[in-house]
Amino acid sequence: MALTVVKRSDDTSGFTVLPKRRQVECTFAWLMRSRRLARDYETRTDSAEAMILWSMTMVMSRRLARRSH
Repeated sequence: MALTVVKRSDDTSGFTVLPKRRQVECTFAWLMRSRRLARDYETRTDSAEAMILWSMTMVMSRRLARRSH
């Protein structure tokens, strides 16, 4: 997975909408609905990654099931 960091330009002041910011914040909000991800319970990074993948799988399966009706 590739990570792209979007930096603010130095000449802007105040609030400016950055690309993809809303999508990222909504995804984090969906993931935080999982109780286990609300706190940092996992000590190993691979188990934390597995919990994130599991939570995202639950979010996406609910969205797909909702659209099929």
